[in-house]
Amino acid sequence: MFLENCEILENRLVAGHNYLMRVRGDKTIDPAKAGQFYMLQCKNGFYFLKRPISLHYVDKEKRELEFYYEVKGGGTKDLASMKVGEIINIQGPLGTGFSTDMKDQELLVVGGGMGMAPMKLLIEALSKSNKVTFIAGGRDGVAMEIMSNFSLDGIETHITTDDGSVGTKGNVIVKMEELMKDKRFDMVFTCGPQKMMEAVAKTAKKYSTKCEISLEARMACGVKACVGCSIKTKVGMKKVCHDGPVFDSETIVDFDPVLEKTETCCGN
Repeated sequence: MFLENCEILENRLVAGHNYLMRVRGDKTIDPAKAGQFYMLQCKNGFYFLKRPISLHYVDKEKRELEFYYEVKGGGTKDLASMKVGEIINIQGPLGTGFSTDMKDQELLVVGGGMGMAPMKLLIEALSKSNKVTFIAGGRDGVAMEIMSNFSLDGIETHITTDDGSVGTKGNVIVKMEELMKDKRFDMVFTCGPQKMMEAVAKTAKKYSTKCEISLEARMACGVKACVGCSIKTKVGMKKVCHDGPVFDSETIVDFDPVLEKTETCCGN
């Protein structure tokens, strides 16, 4: 883990309220895995806590990191106001990432909405030694604009949208059921809205398939200093920011955090 000032190379509106930020560090980038996150210091650090943002992509040779985030509160609005050339303080990588060390397996990646953020790096890591199928879903074409930033050559990809404006009209669960009826997957990876992830985990269990799930939207301090992201698991209470954000879905008893969301906890 490191704490470093990075230069902002890009901070652009992708679509809707979703932004892509690319930064470059002044030293070697620490090893980072898909599913891990960084704490980004808002421009007006006096008023806002650092914001936990999942890692979208890393280029270690160029010392560059990418973050995909949604403006939905004062902190992320502040991040979106930062300009190319400005310096931002970041801390990370933090948390536990997805498993990526398997070989010669059939893997299914399911991303929905802002949960698509960690999937770019995950798909690249998994596809080096495995066959990867990717299901991406969102409300509409605006939500799916992030797909233009993915490298999906050789990846079997299925896109679904609620309104049918892009890909197939429907949701990722319907497509997942369709695929799992015809093919045996060794493992499922997912990140997205809570209800979607619960349904993905349930479907994976139905087909006796191991599932890893990212609860990255539940974090506040990022360093286990508060209880805002505590969840109940089969082995006791765990903190998403430290013990996760990636968990084996079978270990989770209750997906909801102990405390209700607040502006300082999860408002971003």
